Amino acid sequence: MAEDDHSSGSSTWFRKKHRNTVQKDAILNILRSEPVFMSSPTLHSKLQSAGLKVGMATVYRQLGVLASEGKVDTIHLNGEQLYRLCDEGHGGQNHRHRHHHHMVCENCGKTVEIEPPNEQWINKAAAEHGFSVTYHMFEIIGLCPECRRKLGAE
Repeated sequence: MAEDDHSSGSSTWFRKKHRNTVQKDAILNILRSEPVFMSSPTLHSKLQSAGLKVGMATVYRQLGVLASEGKVDTIHLNGEQLYRLCDEGHGGQNHRHRHHHHMVCENCGKTVEIEPPNEQWINKAAAEHGFSVTYHMFEIIGLCPECRRKLGAE
């Protein structure tokens, strides 16, 4: 039986699965403790500071899995992909599955979730050019009121 091969065969499968679970849990714990968007290198550094031996490739891989599962939110800011837990404190369980977009302050990183625009125009534009939409991303980058005030005062 293939299933028995996993449980009674080499214990490598179990160790890898367990290690990945531990690593994923560690990443989730860091994201829970700091509910702000952060980069993969920042997250990796925090894991290392906590004494966890997690490779950078593992951080990227686990964040990709968590994003595809809808457990983390991602944005792009200044050429960098940032991640934040998309759960406690960010709208609860239903938030994970709700399609949403962001306005992001390019100065301080403050992020505000906004309702998606009328998405019919996306499908219309795609159809006009012979595309079919598999997914889309929409972020508005600018300055928040606080940063506008600070930068205007300088």
